[in-house]
Amino acid sequence: MKIVITGGAGFIGSNTAFYYLNRGDEVIILDNFSRRGTKSNLDWLNNAAKKKPSVIEADVRSDNKKIETSVAAADAIFHFAGQVAVTTSVENPREDFEINALGTFNVLEALRKTSSRATFIYSSTNKVYGGLEDAVVLEEESKYSFKEYPLGISESHALDFHSPYGCSKGAADQYVRDYHRIYKLNTIVFRQSCIYGPRQFGIEDQGWVAWFIIAIMQGKKITVYGNGKQVRDLLYIDDLIRAYELAITHKEKTIGNIYNIGGGPTNTLAIWLEFKPLLETLFDKKIDAIFSDWRPGDQPIFVADIRKAKEDFNWSPKINVRQGIKKLYEWVSSHKELFHE
Repeated sequence: MKIVITGGAGFIGSNTAFYYLNRGDEVIILDNFSRRGTKSNLDWLNNAAKKKPSVIEADVRSDNKKIETSVAAADAIFHFAGQVAVTTSVENPREDFEINALGTFNVLEALRKTSSRATFIYSSTNKVYGGLEDAVVLEEESKYSFKEYPLGISESHALDFHSPYGCSKGAADQYVRDYHRIYKLNTIVFRQSCIYGPRQFGIEDQGWVAWFIIAIMQGKKITVYGNGKQVRDLLYIDDLIRAYELAITHKEKTIGNIYNIGGGPTNTLAIWLEFKPLLETLFDKKIDAIFSDWRPGDQPIFVADIRKAKEDFNWSPKINVRQGIKKLYEWVSSHKELFHE
């Protein structure tokens, strides 16, 4: 197959590229290389994958001709290029909009103009559901829980874009859906929960699982925003890539649909009060953190109801939280040189 990956040198993009290159597919990476780690991810792909990717340095905000050229005759397109942090969106909402909303629109327009029949998967976010103010949240000793959603939030839950990031990703999410309805493009939306794994250059504002491990490894102080009881469902990168592949394989069912993709109710973690003991076991030492105010748009709890993905393309996570975090810890430990300032 001919695979195009926007943001293909990022965390999810490079892991996805590695999977398809090793399978023998042709992979085109489209990236502007603005994020930290993208150059080393590309070096890794060139050195470790069975095939080398083709690379187009381009920005989804403006390089429309390059986008059209890259998607021509593609069999599958993964759209990962994006601004990924809520905090950054609050500081610079225009840039966030241009990257996430306009950038996605530009890619969709390239598909429409080239009459593409490629399967197009968009990496959306659980932030489209907003703060879930309508859900009753219970505060337990070390975590929050839903009173009425033991299996998590489903795709039918009301949307409530909260924060500029939620708005830009949510607008793109709906454009992707509607370009299937109006223009018959073969689009699929994945509303993803917290994805983690190797090649993730987590920072304080985004990629918190990797960031905590990297920060502790470097002896940096950890700041927990809120009370540390916030709960997320976590999904290891290999399970996400398997979901992408299964969704494409079962495209007669998945095209035009939206799926919540995450660890689900069996792979949850309170971001500090449950994560801290795991970290202390891995590092074999006591770990402390500084606590600060809640950040805008932070959900006390989000857990994805992933039953629709199971029903439509027989997917569910295989790597549990403890296994996945240990794998990430081992990768960071063996690649310390990548994280020097």
